[in-house]
Amino acid sequence: MKSLEELKKIREASLNKVTLRGERKGTRIVVGMATCGISAGARSVLMVLLEETKKRNLGDVTVIQTGCIGICDLEPIVEVYKPGEEKVTYVKMTEDKAKKVIAEHIVNGNVVTDYTIGKER
Repeated sequence: MKSLEELKKIREASLNKVTLRGERKGTRIVVGMATCGISAGARSVLMVLLEETKKRNLGDVTVIQTGCIGICDLEPIVEVYKPGEEKVTYVKMTEDKAKKVIAEHIVNGNVVTDYTIGKER
């Protein structure tokens, strides 16, 4: 870096890569990965979600981890945030359920109600 202009360009490029919570675009899939989730099998669910989004080339879908979601007896828990829609919470997830959620909900827009917290409680 040799000039203030060069530093400004680097700053602009970095800021363009950062998205603030309110500015996120696309679908977010959040997997509870606290001790309770991991012990219930969340790690394999997370891996399947990552593999399926990559395999289907779902570039507008982000799979991320979070800590405890707060209902440990329903782990593994996966929350789906689609722009303009209400959050959907899937519970007692498995690898097979994760694949179906990607195919039905993420790709085709149909919530898999049998796996949701509303069905469970």
